[in-house]
Amino acid sequence: MKLHANARTCPKSRRLLVQRIEGGWSVMEAAEAAGVSDRTARRWMVRWRQEGAAGLFDRSSAPRRIPHRTAPERVREIVRLRRLRMTASQIAIALGMALSTVSAVLRRVGLGKRSKLEPPEPPNRYERRRPGELIHVDVKKLGRILRPGHRVTGDRRGEKRRTVDGRRVGVAGWEFVHVAIDDHSRVAYAEVLTDEKASTAIGFLQRALAFYAARGVKVQRVMTDNGSPYVSHAHAAACRELQLRHLRTRPYRPRTNGKAERFIQTLQREWAYGRVFQTSSERTAALTPWLKHYNYTRPHGALSHKAPATRLEQRA
Repeated sequence: MKLHANARTCPKSRRLLVQRIEGGWSVMEAAEAAGVSDRTARRWMVRWRQEGAAGLFDRSSAPRRIPHRTAPERVREIVRLRRLRMTASQIAIALGMALSTVSAVLRRVGLGKRSKLEPPEPPNRYERRRPGELIHVDVKKLGRILRPGHRVTGDRRGEKRRTVDGRRVGVAGWEFVHVAIDDHSRVAYAEVLTDEKASTAIGFLQRALAFYAARGVKVQRVMTDNGSPYVSHAHAAACRELQLRHLRTRPYRPRTNGKAERFIQTLQREWAYGRVFQTSSERTAALTPWLKHYNYTRPHGALSHKAPATRLEQRA
């Protein structure tokens, strides 16, 4: 049972209200004690006498009949066309209906978004048995900081802009956070770099391997998405030279590289936007201490709330 958001009373207080009236209180006295009007008190009393305890529950305020509501057979036709992956505007034209009506029907039946047309994929959770069997690599683009931005101040006024081909664009530019995370231990490594070119991605990969090697982990496989730096011939040659097997995610399936995606969410929430940074260099300087905290002290939900580095210690 769902109470109305503005309800003054609940079934228990309504029961007390009618019991007081039956016990000799006047309707006015019982209503005043309950903080409701005489009319409301009389309504609950009538419902109590007609329906008993069931009458003290809230009823839906939706009308019993809606004469102008879309006919069920027309709703079924809208759904059938939607299953053919037609857009709301295409359906409206095909059926000679208003776009607003078609959109309202699709929202009501839960097909407002195209993603709802596909059956939900079951979670595919996996974990390699040993550190180094697989590392996940990805890149996240962050806006360079000239001053605290609207994401932390909530104020877009005063943002520096320039005009390119009649369009206003920012002057700050971008920084690229390259990340690597071990599939088994969740020990992570990250760097803030100037671009996401193949040569930059290769250099990051080499330093990431050195980071894990210093902790006694030999990396065997690396998983990336299908971004341009990872499908290049240079990156393929670097993987062969480093004796790495390169795995790529299925197209349009970022969940395949889910551990890196999830780490990036944590990275953004706790480091990039965890506090107000005055400059990009200040934010970059805070990355190394945060990574140390993440790897050695921060509890990880997938590791029984232990820090990722504990899995490397267990192995040693």
